[in-house]
Amino acid sequence: MAEEDVILKKIGKRIRAKRQERNLSQQDLADKCGIEKANLSRIESGQVNLKVLTLRRIAQALRTPVRDLWA
Repeated sequence: MAEEDVILKKIGKRIRAKRQERNLSQQDLADKCGIEKANLSRIESGQVNLKVLTLRRIAQALRTPVRDLWA
């Protein structure tokens, strides 16, 4: 597995864990971020190379610093 894929999977797992800690569904978080649920699902599974600004919006919606989501 390429290093980039490993990083994306780690970020996705951290997003999922934070979302679950806050008892949010994927749809709830997607709505808070202004993204599609399907896109959030791909982000959480590490299938998408998300933009830094999208990562920031997710972090804000989860009320957590971006660094806590970074791999």
